[in-house]
Amino acid sequence: MVLVQWSLRNHEPPGLRRPPPRRAAVQNPTSRSLEHPGRDAIRLEGVLHALSDPLRLEVVRELAAADCEQSCSVFELPVSKSTTTHHFRVLRENGVIRQIYRGTAKMNSLRRDDLDALFPGLLDSVLTAAARQAGRLAAAGG
Repeated sequence: MVLVQWSLRNHEPPGLRRPPPRRAAVQNPTSRSLEHPGRDAIRLEGVLHALSDPLRLEVVRELAAADCEQSCSVFELPVSKSTTTHHFRVLRENGVIRQIYRGTAKMNSLRRDDLDALFPGLLDSVLTAAARQAGRLAAAGG
């Protein structure tokens, strides 16, 4: 009878040497990226859903007015930070905005070219209607 002695430390038979585990390539911690749908994956119902919330619509209005990238901290939404993050995620995942990291800031821009190519006139119509509604509400005191 042959007795095999096991090493409790490595849980492997004595004398068996394995090469050290390969280490995964270390990503540069500053090169974070966020997933965005490609132009062909943007769906009308997703865009309409993203624009249906008043806070998200306000973010889109501000981005359209700025016509340049804006950091998340620029937007003063009357909700918690986690809820703000949720709103930006809904806009990004439905193809309305693009988010990229610049250092520690998450920068946001409107995907106007993609939206205009897929749904001509939709964004301008929604922004015009939102501006008119905001004017009516302001005139009515509410």
